[in-house]
This record gives sequence, structure tokens and C-alpha cells, in this order.
Amino acid sequence: MGVSRGAQLSVIVPTFNEVDNVEEIIERVRRVLHEIRWEIIFVDDDSPDGTADKVKSIAMLDPQIRCIKRIGRRGLSSACIEGMMSSSADYLAVMDGDLQHDESLLSTMIDIISKEDVELVVGTRYMEGGGVGDWDKKRQMSSRWATQLSQKLLGVSLKDPMSGFFMIKRHAFESCVGNLSSMGFKILLDIVASAPKPLVFKEVAFQFRERHAGESKLDQRVIWDYFLLLIDKKLGSHIPASLISFGIIGSIGVLVHLSILGFCLNVFSLLFTSAQICAVLGAMFFNFYLNNLLTYRDQKLSGFDFYLGLIKFVLTCSVGAVANVGVASFIYKGYGYWVFSGMAGILVGVVWNYVATSLVVWPKKRPKINA
Repeated sequence: MGVSRGAQLSVIVPTFNEVDNVEEIIERVRRVLHEIRWEIIFVDDDSPDGTADKVKSIAMLDPQIRCIKRIGRRGLSSACIEGMMSSSADYLAVMDGDLQHDESLLSTMIDIISKEDVELVVGTRYMEGGGVGDWDKKRQMSSRWATQLSQKLLGVSLKDPMSGFFMIKRHAFESCVGNLSSMGFKILLDIVASAPKPLVFKEVAFQFRERHAGESKLDQRVIWDYFLLLIDKKLGSHIPASLISFGIIGSIGVLVHLSILGFCLNVFSLLFTSAQICAVLGAMFFNFYLNNLLTYRDQKLSGFDFYLGLIKFVLTCSVGAVANVGVASFIYKGYGYWVFSGMAGILVGVVWNYVATSLVVWPKKRPKINA
């Protein structure tokens, strides 16, 4: 009895609401990779449109198709990491689930990475023969600016470090997986910046296409995710990027507090205590809303959980406010220097609020993977 051999190449496709693209992806990849042993691993973040069910129905008849359905969390980078870690193939490819990447390049990529002395092959839009399709000027400028920023800040030499279309050798991926941030949607940038030594790479040009079906998942929050990834790669070993995000939002919350306070005093002529209460509550709601939207995007609360989380946030931050005042008063009485005392109180309050709310309001959920 012969022994069946596993896949040489695993193509990782992260999905969310891509049910209309599943069959087309499979057929296109099948036409391209007919000469090697391959598999497609769809990693679905519990799509409400039935993407996972569609993949599983195909997988029942085709062993080259697999599905990982993640419950209770979202995120393109973390989905790609889970998909790659679930594979035993020598080569791992990542491509989007909307068919904007040119799947015909997979054969070129596997030929290069299996025959040449390279660890990574990247599909790039920013070399001769590549392009971004019919992007408007604003999106083109934003992409170019983000590319240049990552190249300078992280010392990345790729022409297109923001690409989401690449192939990597297993050993190269596993050498850096422990250092990955798993934040946002730029998994290639995360991998290259996390590698213990520079990866040997080669780039191949491709034309970015229009989405085949469904709606784009890009929104303004991806900009924040991108900045958090850069911060984490530069400071993550010393200060968590989420703490920096929490602090930035808190700083903006101070301006919100003062604005509400001034409005209540000057427009509604409230007593100072009443105006201060309104300002505190308003700033707390502002901070909770933005942290839920940005800092803890992958653990975002909605529905009843949103309002329950808001109550927990207010109660938790109230303790932080008491700690802030207590520490500042203690230092001021002992040493004076009101500025130093005030800053010490703020630091204690911010750290308390960050740690306490991350445990009480946005606790890390235990991974659940339905394969």
C-alpha cells in the first residue's frame, strides 16, 4: 500500500465575507498549480455570509481544500499566521480572498523559491511590469507614502513591503514567527521586520486587479493599525503598542474633557461640580468608544456587550482617577514640584486604566479554531 505525500505548497487565503469568491479562487489556483502537490487553506473569521460553510462543502469532496474557522476574533495578519502554522508544506503562499492578486504568478514563485537561493518571493506593484490598477490618486499617494515610511523607519529594502501577495519557505517563516506582532493587515511587513536576520528575497511584478466579488474591507481604521504595527516593531520590546494607542486616545480625551467642561460652564451655566461630572463622563465615553474601535479592534464589543463594557470601563477608570489623585498628592506633599507630581499621577492612572481595562473590559479570548 502506497504512502500518500503531503502538499509541497500551502496557499493561505484569509477570508471574511468572501463566499462568492471561493469557487473561483480554487479553480484558478488549480489551473496554475497542476504540476505540484498543493493545498488551499482558507482561514475564515466567522463570516456571516457562510464563507466557511461553502469552503467546507467543497473540502468534503476535495482533500486539497481545507478550512479553519476562527470564532471570537478577527484580523488578517493573525489569520495568515494560524493558516501557515497549520501547514506542514515546505513552501507557504499568502494571497487575498478577493482575487485582486494574480494567481498565475504562483507557478513562477514556486519555480523561483524551489530552485534559487531565496527564502522569500514577493509579488510587487512597484517595479517595471507592476501596477495598482485604477486606484485613484489619493489611494496611490497613501500607499506610496506608507511604503516609504516603512522602508525608512524599519530599514526594509523591499520595493513593496505593503504587498499581501508572497511565498516564503517554511524555515524562514518559523524563524521569525515568535517575534510577529500579529497586528493589522500587513503580514509581509511584519515578517520581514521580525526576521532574526535579513531574508534573502526576490520580487516579481504583478498588476493589482479589481475585486472579483463582494465588498472591500478597507476603511480608515487600517491606517491606525499600520501605525501600531510600526510602533510595535520599533518599541514593542519595551512598550506595548496597545499601551501607546491607549495613551494617545487618552491624551485626546483630555481635550474632549476640557471642551465639554468649558461648554457646560459657558453655555449652560452649570455649577463647576456638575460641569466637571459631565466632562468626566463625556471623556470616558469618548475614550471607551475610540479604544473599542481602534486599540482593541480585533476584540471589538458590540450590541449588549458594548454597553456592558462601557459600564465596566467607567467603573475601572474611576479607580484609576482615584489612584491618579492619590499618587500625585502624595508626591507633591513630600517633594513639591507640581508638574512632576501631576505627571506621576497621570502615568499611574494611565497604566492602571490600560492594564485593568484590558483584563476587565477587553480580555483576551481563548482561541477557538474549528478546522
